[in-house]
Amino acid sequence: MTWVNLTSKDQLNEIKSASGYSLIFKHSTRCSISSMAKRNFEFSWDVIPEDTKLYFLDLIAYREISAEVAHLFQVTHQSPQILLIKDGDCVLEASHSDISAEEVAEVIVAA
Repeated sequence: MTWVNLTSKDQLNEIKSASGYSLIFKHSTRCSISSMAKRNFEFSWDVIPEDTKLYFLDLIAYREISAEVAHLFQVTHQSPQILLIKDGDCVLEASHSDISAEEVAEVIVAA
């Protein structure tokens, strides 16, 4: 799997209007906890169905996009944080040590 860099509000609108699943990983490049969560997620992300788009948001470089993510999907900002979006709605949100590729896969497979 590979990340799609999330760098524009247009991409957020695409995620909001897309059918199926998309995942946003909000990452702070200045935080060792965020780096560890990203590494752990990537280590086991092969359990996530391949047709799931994985978006990577560098929230230091794209603060406005990060704020828009919180507003658009009605979640409290955290870092690190994942949001699993299905048909425009956030169906799973997790942060810090609760970030789990396995949990993401379970939610997708259960649907």
